[in-house]
Amino acid sequence: MNHPLYIAGPCSAESLEQLRATASQLREISFTYFRAGVWKPRTRPGTFEGHGEKALPWLNEIQHEFGYKIAIEVASSQHVESALKAGIDAFWIGARSVTNPFTVQEIAESLKGVNIPIFIKNPVNPDLKLWIGAVERIENATSSTIHAIHRGFSVYEKFRYRNDPNWQIALDFKIERPDIKLICDPSHMGGRRAYLLELSQIAMDLHFDGLHLEVHHDPSIAWTDAEQQVNGIQLQQLISAIRLKDRNDNTTEQILELRKEIDNLDEKVLTILIERMKIAQKIGTIKSAQNSTIYQAKRWLELKERNVENAKRLGLSEELVIQLLKLIHQEAIRIQASYVQQEDKNEITSGKFS
Repeated sequence: MNHPLYIAGPCSAESLEQLRATASQLREISFTYFRAGVWKPRTRPGTFEGHGEKALPWLNEIQHEFGYKIAIEVASSQHVESALKAGIDAFWIGARSVTNPFTVQEIAESLKGVNIPIFIKNPVNPDLKLWIGAVERIENATSSTIHAIHRGFSVYEKFRYRNDPNWQIALDFKIERPDIKLICDPSHMGGRRAYLLELSQIAMDLHFDGLHLEVHHDPSIAWTDAEQQVNGIQLQQLISAIRLKDRNDNTTEQILELRKEIDNLDEKVLTILIERMKIAQKIGTIKSAQNSTIYQAKRWLELKERNVENAKRLGLSEELVIQLLKLIHQEAIRIQASYVQQEDKNEITSGKFS
């Protein structure tokens, strides 16, 4: 069983004293990189955006005093140049940067001839191609070892976590790029330290290759993301509590039989969805004849509220049911809209509007 790769350290490099205090708490913990935010992309102006180059000598002190390898976020070619001069050991490219291919390309150009580990977070929005595209841009520029970091996706309608895990996109990434190690960032995903263990355990159960965790010597006074950081003792407790699983395929006959049952149920679910969409098309026909709007908010709210109540009664996750209903509702709207559009074309062709 391979030992997970751990990246640990404060969200922000606040001072040399803070970095040293945090690094001291990690002495007894086996991890690969000490992380710290030097340049902090913040949502709104007026918040702490990092000390920038001023913090790089502090990280050099941590390198020399503790022997830790240092990883920081870079978001421009200037960041890369400054960090390389300071002898930083590894970079990660953040979710906001990955969203912009021009930014990723700029960073890629500045990495030509550089051979240090590069970690690439998923984009803010759930876009697998954009994530893989960022990996390819960096690959085309450097022979550096590349890892991917899954930190969840920003969604308008918040549920339990700060960022929606949407594990399927991460699994699709693993299918597309099995050669690249995938790290989970449960700190940004959950947004609260109370969720760290459950998210970390899910990641390990899904065969992720490591964890990217925010650690502060005293999270209560952290300048940024205080609620999602843990101290060194809490990190040790977290790592000890995670159950590492055998990565070999130990599929038994019992599991194979149960998977057959799942396959049969999946087929029934698809059959029911087809029947539902046929009814949606009939409704679209009636709406077209009555010149009614396709989307009716009252109906959608009634549908959601009723099924959420049913979900609670049956012990299903509210998040699951709402997301599933949204997808089904969107598909029904698409079918009705395509039918109405076709009817309009037919009327135009027949000369009704001439």
